[in-house]
Amino acid sequence: MNLYQDYQKKAEALKVGPGMDKASEMGPLVTKEHLEKVTSYVDLGVKEGAKLVVDGRGLKLQGYENGFYIGGCLFDHVNKDMRIYKEEIFGPVLSVVRVKTFEEAAKLINDHEYGNGVSIYTRDGDAGRTFASKIQVGMVGINVPIPVPMAFHSFGGWKRSLFGDSGMHGMEGIKFYTKLKTVTSRWPSGVRSNAEFVMPTMK
Repeated sequence: MNLYQDYQKKAEALKVGPGMDKASEMGPLVTKEHLEKVTSYVDLGVKEGAKLVVDGRGLKLQGYENGFYIGGCLFDHVNKDMRIYKEEIFGPVLSVVRVKTFEEAAKLINDHEYGNGVSIYTRDGDAGRTFASKIQVGMVGINVPIPVPMAFHSFGGWKRSLFGDSGMHGMEGIKFYTKLKTVTSRWPSGVRSNAEFVMPTMK
């Protein structure tokens, strides 16, 4: 099974259910309006010519018929001119954009106006290091999903994905509520040493 077929199987098998159900992999969307927005993006992707391989629209759960649910959706043959590629959807919608080279893929990422999070899956250490170094995105994963929500990592992206002037978690979040005080000290050997009025690095 290739990676694309694996994506398809996982999207079809996504367990959507109530947020309090431990078996649920994804709960409902936050509001009716957001459900309508995500559904409209799926409609738009079809209209734009992308191939909808898995369609999660119209999902109804017994006992939760009025819930704001949508199943996993998978698009193939998405290109950079489509709105479903250009805009952030914030729903269970995955788009496959096909490229021929690593360089072409990196350029797609760096040219995008958003820079929230991105991951690479590879067995090539050089590809992983190059990706981490050159990708202009705030959160990067190598063989792991985007490294949030981990308290010790700041949550936030670059470019139009940045919200506010600091990260929400990690040291960035702590720094927002603190004042920086820098103390530089030097202890000469004994009370009889003379004062020195230059930094040690200037000698």
